[in-house]
Amino acid sequence: QVQLVESGGGLVQAGGSLRLSCVASGRTFSMYAMGWFRQAPGKERELVAAITWSTGNTYYIDSVKGRFTISRDNAKNTVYLQMNSLKSEDTAAYYCAAARGGYYTKYGAYDYWGQGTQVTVSS
Repeated sequence: QVQLVESGGGLVQAGGSLRLSCVASGRTFSMYAMGWFRQAPGKERELVAAITWSTGNTYYIDSVKGRFTISRDNAKNTVYLQMNSLKSEDTAAYYCAAARGGYYTKYGAYDYWGQGTQVTVSS
């Protein structure tokens, strides 16, 4: 089992920045990739960004490219999501997830989930 705990959400004005953190514990050696998902009310959960633990390969959805940056600190078992130039449409609950294998750009690859942290962007 892998436990994930997110932090860093909050209320920010449009154009502002936030940094989300996700600390992993437990059987972290089994993790292949980490992802940040978000879910807005009435919408499906979507993968925003992902990163592989060993090589640091990254993936972003088009709507956040150039604004969000995912990174990891292997020594701290922590993944970050730096979010800049935030827009009202970025408002959502953000979830950290871990994948043991598979296609890390796909929702189905993720086995473990955090409890989520709310990001609200006011316009």
